[in-house]
Amino acid sequence: MRIAVTYDKGQVFQHFGHTEQFKVYEVEDGKIVSAEIVGSEGSGHEALAGLLSGKGIDVLICGGIGGGATAALAQQGIELCAGASGDVDEVVAAYLRGELENTGANCDHHGEGHHHGHGGHGEGNNRGEDSSNDAGCGSDCGEDCGSDCGEGCPGCHRRPVITGKNVGKKVRTHYRGTFNDGTQFDSSYDRGEPLEFVCGAGMMILGFDAAVADMDVGQTINVHLMPSEAYGEVDPDAIITVNLSDLQGAEGLTVGQQVYLRNSMGRPFRVKVTAKDDKTITFDANHEMAGKELNFEITLVEILDDNNE
Repeated sequence: MRIAVTYDKGQVFQHFGHTEQFKVYEVEDGKIVSAEIVGSEGSGHEALAGLLSGKGIDVLICGGIGGGATAALAQQGIELCAGASGDVDEVVAAYLRGELENTGANCDHHGEGHHHGHGGHGEGNNRGEDSSNDAGCGSDCGEDCGSDCGEGCPGCHRRPVITGKNVGKKVRTHYRGTFNDGTQFDSSYDRGEPLEFVCGAGMMILGFDAAVADMDVGQTINVHLMPSEAYGEVDPDAIITVNLSDLQGAEGLTVGQQVYLRNSMGRPFRVKVTAKDDKTITFDANHEMAGKELNFEITLVEILDDNNE
């Protein structure tokens, strides 16, 4: 798989049609194996779709993009993740973890000054999850389950755009997360260090990202997130049952175990084994906190400028 990102000085360039460079990543088995900077060769807007197709690009990640260019990319069979911002390497890493969210066409005019952001509490960082029971089917465990789940798996989904003065900046926050009954499910204080991420780059759940977007350093706020602002509702289509004979290595898996499968693009995504019999095994790709309302106390500790990164 080849991923192209609109590029300018290490950041996601915010206007697809005016980009002069792309950073192109070669990905195998969900891991980056090489990267290079390529020029746009003077192409702009819709013409860039043909350029990217000629370079064998499968996925484009960008900031702002218009409807015409979006349609041109679709015609070339190139997957789009628009609305990204921040460090290009971190954004691509978020995409490969299945966290990046697509805003779709988000530039109604070819003016400048577009600044876009989008969702994500670290969805792929296993915050509040016990990773000791994780196995990596084709990733970490030496068993290659190598499943192809089709196109409906976690990766790049549409999400509302967020705005704010901190979007695109690397920030550090302390937080406590609780359920509605007051039970704490996660805390950066317990780990002894703030959580660091690029605000608006799709590294955090939507409600957490949006809350931090307009905070001042030293400010503490409390937010209540509905499932749509957190890990979403439980999706019955994310529950997958397959024949054991179709999934190499599945015989050794047990109910309750968390493993990684791969979709047709080679991107890994986490699932939990929820059922198994002599012939079939069932995986649930829903996040363990899907359908839950969450509460966060968030303190913005620091904003890191370019000189501190």
